Amino acid sequence: MCNDNVIRRFAGVFILLSVLLGFTVSQNWFFFTAFVGFNLLQSSFTSFCPLEKVLARLGLFGCRAPAQSSR
Repeated sequence: MCNDNVIRRFAGVFILLSVLLGFTVSQNWFFFTAFVGFNLLQSSFTSFCPLEKVLARLGLFGCRAPAQSSR
């Protein structure tokens, strides 16, 4: 599991970067902004965060996959 601050930092960077790209490159980048916002909203209800799974699989920033049960 990741520290919540790591996820918040990634989300903030993704949102700010996509807004900047939306104004300077293509308005289609605003769809990415909406995607990140939607993921933040759904994770507040479901506690499932795709970025957390990716970071855990890659072993980055102290994120680790939950221990597998030996059943």
